[in-house]
Formats: sequence, C-alpha cells, structure tokens
Amino acid sequence: RGGTRIGHGRYCYSDPYFPLIVGNIWVYESEEETITVTVLDDTREIDGVEAIVVQDVVEEDGEIIEDTFDWYGQDEDGNVWYLGELSRNYEDGELTDIDGSWEAGVDGAKGGILFRAMPVVDEVLRQEYAIGEAEDIGQTVSLESNESTESGFACSNNCLETLEYTPLEPDVEETKVYLPGTGLILEIDLEEDVRVELVDFTPGT
Repeated sequence: RGGTRIGHGRYCYSDPYFPLIVGNIWVYESEEETITVTVLDDTREIDGVEAIVVQDVVEEDGEIIEDTFDWYGQDEDGNVWYLGELSRNYEDGELTDIDGSWEAGVDGAKGGILFRAMPVVDEVLRQEYAIGEAEDIGQTVSLESNESTESGFACSNNCLETLEYTPLEPDVEETKVYLPGTGLILEIDLEEDVRVELVDFTPGT
C-alpha cells in the first residue's frame, strides 16, 4: 500500500471527485446498458482495512448482466484506494462466472490508488494489481476539463479527466471525467467510441 497506512474509519467520503457517502446513487446510460452505482451502508475488512462497499449493477434490456461489489478505502493523507471487487457475471438470469474478481492481500493482489488527495497532471497511478486478472492503470490528464452530458451535468473548467488502460487489453483506452461534488459524469471508450453518461444522481444522507 505504498508505505502509507490506510485508516480504519468506516466511511470514505472526503474526496470531491469520488464522494462515497452512504446512500449516494448514480445512474448511467449508454446505447445498450444502464448502470446503477450505490454506496451501501456496509463495510468489509480487506487486508486489515475496513473498506466501504459500493454496488455496481449493469443491465441490458432490463436484464442484469453484471452485479459487482467494489471495496474502497482512504489513507491518512486523503488518497482513495481501490481494494478489490467481487464481480458476478450473468447470462439469461444465471450466474456464469466471477471473472475480474480480486481482493487486496489475497494471492499476491495489492490495492491501488484511484485518486490522490491532490491530483497531479500527467501522474500515472496503478489502480489495481492482481496479475492476469486486474491491472488497470490511470493517468491524470487534466484538472480543468470542460465536458458535459446531455442530461445537464456540466463542467466549468473544473473537472478531473483521466485516461485509463490495462496491459491485459492493450487496444482498450477510456477517458473518464469527474465533476467535483458529484463524481464520475462521463466515460468514453476511445476504441469503440461509446459514451456512458450520468443521467441521474441522488445524494445520500
């Protein structure tokens, strides 16, 4: 974990680009999928850290094709860490596999940093590390992105923009845009030119 002790506080919610407040719900849409992300009132101990649990449900034509639990923590310096996921993939309503699942501290897997407390342009971060399973890398491209979505979520030269890629799929690159106080508002698959946009955000309490 980079030599920095991750705190044991229950909630990780202080990062403006990734506000993990219990009850926060984000709904995203692409041409084919609807994705609902919910910060649960639940934690899980991951590699000695009490991590907050976030559920990510992907639907296609009203049918669930993926239901994932992601685990996040935050260290004493304010950096947000990704500590693993349980990814359950479905077909015709039946669980087919848990490909992509990993957990920090298990089988050599290590947590990675998603966001610095103070992001630095051009910095490259290892977001996750489980050899052959999860090797995402993120680069901070801009702190002044000015993207917007059709549903009205808009930056004012104040958004964090990242470029994400993985050696497991060398041809795949994604741009992600984060609005302070809201979180991820836009994701663009650069290879397929597919946009995933935030269409609704319900703050927790």
